[in-house]
Amino acid sequence: MQIIDHKNLKIVVSIALINNENEILLSKRPKKKHLSGFWEFPGGKVEEGETPEKALIREVKEELNIDINNKCIAPLSFSEFDYNNFQLLLLLYICRRWDGVPISMENNKLEWVKPNMLRDYKMPPADDALIFCLQDLF
Repeated sequence: MQIIDHKNLKIVVSIALINNENEILLSKRPKKKHLSGFWEFPGGKVEEGETPEKALIREVKEELNIDINNKCIAPLSFSEFDYNNFQLLLLLYICRRWDGVPISMENNKLEWVKPNMLRDYKMPPADDALIFCLQDLF
């Protein structure tokens, strides 16, 4: 059992947006960022004083310019990974209903992916650990 150093703990929320064709939206991390070129589930850091759900709603609006609400998101799973200089706790939510059309507000490449094809995309370890949970839904 690993002890988590709370000073170096980063809590990150992510979303598996699922469209009518049962595809999941992935976003490619931009150049010059940690793990650039990797694919991930959209989301971001939980800020001080924010609940994970409020952080997710904010991050999805900032990144994809779509609106989601608490009634349309559900927690699915989580993963953790030690990146040496910090410990990451990644919370994954799912969502099948939102307002708007997802577009990258940060010029990241977006792609809708069938669940059985998720392993074809290079993902950070914390995201990669969540693929089986998503595939079990389908």
